[in-house]
Amino acid sequence: MPKLVDHDQRRREMAEALWRIAAQEGLEAVSLNRVADEAGVSKGRVQHYFASRDALLAYTAEHLIDRVTGRMKAAVAAAPDALAAVRSVLLEVLPLTEDSIVDTRVGAAFLIRALGDDALRARYRRRNAQFLTLLTTYLTAARDAGRLGRRREPGALAVELFALVNGLKEPLLLGELSPSLATAIVDDALARLG
Repeated sequence: MPKLVDHDQRRREMAEALWRIAAQEGLEAVSLNRVADEAGVSKGRVQHYFASRDALLAYTAEHLIDRVTGRMKAAVAAAPDALAAVRSVLLEVLPLTEDSIVDTRVGAAFLIRALGDDALRARYRRRNAQFLTLLTTYLTAARDAGRLGRRREPGALAVELFALVNGLKEPLLLGELSPSLATAIVDDALARLG
């Protein structure tokens, strides 16, 4: 009986090998040979799944978005109310855990690449729009539940909170800001919304 191969799992393993390289050395260090070595497979195996470096990068960018989105969905599902969901989502996108640190480092490398790549830039813009929509939805629910001042417009607050967490990422990655202080800053911003 022929051996069953999980092709999606193989692609994810190669994407994760790319992450490990990019997290330590940036996307410039990524090649099909390096990914093959890191994944413990032949270059031909990588080429079987990805015809080019660009195809591997595009897949990895999508997989990165899926990983972060999956963590956000789990955080929201565990939140007891809308404002707690906002807090969970904001903290989930910050580099506070080993997984989110790696994802943020790789995401930063992809962001630089997106500046010169129209397709990747469009992907980032879609992801950012989805994130803002998610925040706006939960901020609206928090306002409707009386947890948010009526004078505050949820869409504008979503942009403000989005800017806040994006501004915290760099000092967190550089070790200039501790995870506990970053969490306190987010909590303080949310406390002032009432």
